[in-house]
Amino acid sequence: MGTRTVLEGAEISRALTRISHEIIEANKGVDGLVLVGIPTRGTILARRIAETISRIEGATVPVGSLDVTMYRDDLDRNPTRAPQPTDMPVSGIDGATVVLVDDVLYSGRTVRSALDALNDHGRPRAVRLAALIDRGHRELPIRADYIGKNLPSAQSERISVRLAEHDGADEVTISSDAPSEGGRA
Repeated sequence: MGTRTVLEGAEISRALTRISHEIIEANKGVDGLVLVGIPTRGTILARRIAETISRIEGATVPVGSLDVTMYRDDLDRNPTRAPQPTDMPVSGIDGATVVLVDDVLYSGRTVRSALDALNDHGRPRAVRLAALIDRGHRELPIRADYIGKNLPSAQSERISVRLAEHDGADEVTISSDAPSEGGRA
């Protein structure tokens, strides 16, 4: 019972730096690269990764935000949050390598929704997935290409990602006293 912290600010920063290096390496640089975050925290993480890549490579990587609310397959069962604005880079995604960024990868359903939503905005050359936390329990055949931390957890546990830009502090916690809602990705 209770809540324990599994990542603190410095550990989150190191994980994002590692993910940034892996993205650069896999893409052989930043040409044709676009980062697209899934709101809310995925968008914040995408911006942080873009800033890190910019420091490493000396080049700007376009960042967008992709709301997937209306693409979810569980709208009838789960109350939906208010849709967030989708803000795709002016350059678009046609022919680009798009890295979708989310905070927690769980069932795979949010990512499936994001793939559907992404199709409405163009045809990327390739789509990759970055997640700060992979907690397992996949319901769909989806896996992350870049992972900050694998965090096996019980379905009854809740993983909470807090980021300074939205929550006032950087931390990832796991709680066993609440039903799992967070990270439905």
